[in-house]
Amino acid sequence: MRTLLLVILAWTVHLCGGEATTNTAIVPVPKLEQDGYDWYARHEAVLKAVQGADPEVVMIGDSITHFWGGDPPGPNHGPEAWKAAFADRRVLNLGFGWDRTQNVLWRLDHGEFTGLHPHWVVLMIGTNNLTGTANARENTPAEIVAGIAAISRQIGALSPKTRIVHMAVLPRGRKADDPFRAKIASVNRLLAAYAAQEHHAFIDLGAQLVDAAGTIPAELMGDACHPTDKGYAVWAAALRAEFAKSP
Repeated sequence: MRTLLLVILAWTVHLCGGEATTNTAIVPVPKLEQDGYDWYARHEAVLKAVQGADPEVVMIGDSITHFWGGDPPGPNHGPEAWKAAFADRRVLNLGFGWDRTQNVLWRLDHGEFTGLHPHWVVLMIGTNNLTGTANARENTPAEIVAGIAAISRQIGALSPKTRIVHMAVLPRGRKADDPFRAKIASVNRLLAAYAAQEHHAFIDLGAQLVDAAGTIPAELMGDACHPTDKGYAVWAAALRAEFAKSP
C-alpha cells in the first residue's frame, strides 16, 4: 500500500524543500531536447503511418525503442533481433530519441495512437526522466511511475482490449555503482507494483544485461545505455515469450 500511495501522491505534486511543485512527468509537452534527428518530422511520419494501420504490436518509448528498427524508419541498431522478436507481425515503432514520459503523453494527445487497437503495446520509457537539463528537471522514481501510469491509462482509454507490457527501465552506467543504478532500481520496484495492481505484464531485463559483478558488457550495450543487436536479442526473447501467452 505504501508503494502505491507514493505513486498516487506523485500524480499530483513533487515535494521539494517543503514546497509542492507540479509533477512534470505527467504534464504533456512536445520536444524538449535537441537530438540527432527531427523530432517533429518523426511525429508527422508517425501520424501518416497510423492512418489506416492495423498493427498487432505498437512499441512506445524513447531512443532505446527508436533505435531498434521497424516503421516508421529510423536508426536500425538491432535488425536481427527485430526479426527474431516480431517475424511477420505488423509492428509500429513509436520510439523517439530523448523522450520523457511527458513527451509521450503529448504525442498520444496529438494523434499518434488514434484509431489503433493493437493486441499489445510494449512501453519502454522513463530513463530520460532521470536526467535533469536546462529544459526539464530530473523526476523522482515515484513521479516517473506516475507518468508511466498516465500513459497506460490513456492507452487503455483509446484501446481497452490492448494488453500493455511494461518494460523495466534498463540498467545504465557501465559499473554497478553508477549513480543511475539505484534510481533505476527504485523506479522498477514501483513500476512492478503498479503493473501488478493493474494486471499488466511486467518484464525486467536488467539481470540479463549485466555480468556477475553488475557490469554492463559492451557487447550487449555499447554505450552502457543503448542495446546492441545482441542486447536487443535479449529483449526479443522476452517479448516472444510474452506474446506466446496470448497469441
